[in-house]
Amino acid sequence: MSRFLNGKFASLEAYTPGEQPQDMQYVKLNTNESPYPPAPQVLKTLAEQDIADLRLYSDPDCAVLKRALAETYGVEKENIFVSNGSDDILNFAFMAFGENGAAYPDISYGFYPVFARLHNIESTVVPLKEDFSIDPTDYHGLNKLIVIANPNAPTGMALTVSQVESIVTSNQDSVVLIDEAYVDFGGTSCVPLTKKYDNLLVVMTYSKSRSMAGARLGFAIGSSRLIQDLDLLKYSTNPYNVNRLTLTLGKATLDAADYYREKCAAIIETRAYTTRELEKLGFAVLPSTANFIFAKKDGVDGGYIYEQLKKRGVLIRHFTKQRIKDYNRITIGTKEQMDVFLEKLKEII
Repeated sequence: MSRFLNGKFASLEAYTPGEQPQDMQYVKLNTNESPYPPAPQVLKTLAEQDIADLRLYSDPDCAVLKRALAETYGVEKENIFVSNGSDDILNFAFMAFGENGAAYPDISYGFYPVFARLHNIESTVVPLKEDFSIDPTDYHGLNKLIVIANPNAPTGMALTVSQVESIVTSNQDSVVLIDEAYVDFGGTSCVPLTKKYDNLLVVMTYSKSRSMAGARLGFAIGSSRLIQDLDLLKYSTNPYNVNRLTLTLGKATLDAADYYREKCAAIIETRAYTTRELEKLGFAVLPSTANFIFAKKDGVDGGYIYEQLKKRGVLIRHFTKQRIKDYNRITIGTKEQMDVFLEKLKEII
């Protein structure tokens, strides 16, 4: 780093994204992307005029997409916030609602502690239970920004709506943010609770179930006042943070809901198949409602499995935290991709 960097950022530990190596063709099961392309009608959406209109700024209000999202989720337009990926929303949420501190699990999405440090927010890091589940009572009465991925990552395990509601009702003077990046793969959304509680913010993304990780599009649903808070920060930083093409594709994606439900069902089926095959090989696999599984084999180092699979052209995600270093997170791809993964895994073990 240069000698000009603000000193308060000098010790910042940045988020480490999943690797994107270019040295060979990989079966890529490391970043929880969808193995399926966008719906055919979405691919046909863009016209020459859309390209020509790139000379114009995008709509900072994202009005067309907001109305479509509101209709999809049964809320009002003023309950929707749209931004450049859900990470953007998480950043704004830590800025807006973390004044009295934040709380999140010790094993979860790696960006939560990064945002807390970035904004100098004192954090309560809550250990998962021995079985890697979240105990909702650990979050009762904390009265600080509470951030929980549901289903959680990298475990894939989820809280019930009633468990989330217990956290919301016991922290009525602070915001509870539920990160539902993976909810479409078997979880149950907490969006209906946003109509009952003004302190609940549900964050979602187009990156996983809607096959648009490269388009960078996320949205949040909450009370109109919470949305106004997020808008204040958006309009104070980058009002045009969602480009015109992404807005158009985002609306078209909602119109192709049947296609994406079908692909989610295929991923759920492949997840069950992969889990069964891993268990036949002696792996322990956590119960997942996400588009990935978290697995380990006693007596075999998780880092060794990761390295050996990479040498064989298969990428998975390995974490070095002591408590989970024996595990690997495996994105669910197509049935064909998972068969390649299983074949290479058998060679290794």
